[in-house]
Amino acid sequence: MPDSDLPAVKKAQPLAHFAALLDEPAHADNPLRPACAELLSLCTEQQERLSRLVRISDGYHDISRSQNLSLHAQYDRQLRRLEKITRISDRYQQSLHELSAALEEAALSDALTGLHNRRYLMERLKKETLRNDRKAGSFALAILDVDYFKSINDRFGHEAGDFALCQIAQAVQSSIREYDICGRWGGEEFLILLPDTDLASAVQVAERIRQEIAQLHLGFLDSSALPHTTVSIGLSMHVPGEMYSATLDRADSALRNAKSAGRNRIEVS
Repeated sequence: MPDSDLPAVKKAQPLAHFAALLDEPAHADNPLRPACAELLSLCTEQQERLSRLVRISDGYHDISRSQNLSLHAQYDRQLRRLEKITRISDRYQQSLHELSAALEEAALSDALTGLHNRRYLMERLKKETLRNDRKAGSFALAILDVDYFKSINDRFGHEAGDFALCQIAQAVQSSIREYDICGRWGGEEFLILLPDTDLASAVQVAERIRQEIAQLHLGFLDSSALPHTTVSIGLSMHVPGEMYSATLDRADSALRNAKSAGRNRIEVS
């Protein structure tokens, strides 16, 4: 029996006893019997109304509880959905960040050699010029050009020429110091930026690069075709207060002098 029906049962027991007393023949002529019978009828009606109200109240309570459970379930479902969307958004943002970093790196790298490209080198050269002018320091620039590179393309094809450039790029990268910066300047030219460097140290690094490349032997067709690769290098020291373009022009002039003097050498301007 439901707990909500217990009070009604307890109240019904005295009413039943009262009704039984009214039904006894001994009280048939009692002048209070009609009034008591009417009172019993009213009590019975009120008891039935009270029972109906209790049942209605219990029904509303069950409905409210069911609705609350439904709302909780909906809330949990929406929360799980939101968490899933958040995870997807985080992964999407991470992918965008990685893609942006990859695009930025690609925009500043040479596709063939993997070295820095001209754009990156120009940005670093401008910054290095400003930094050295503030501290009254100096840096060196070296422009490297592969000797007789056109003959490699003509004899063995452009694929062989690309392979030669990649090998030379690796040789340059392995010959410079940890804090030096090198990149492909264009075509068969490479540029090396040597920060906080005096002329003697710059010449030493350039000579190491020249010798390293001179030892490369590139076989493209067969073992008998081993072209000997050399480079010419133009070197200049940045003068405090001058534009970076002036330092570049002097390095380029030194490179032309190295070419004119017979190649496979270093010239300083």
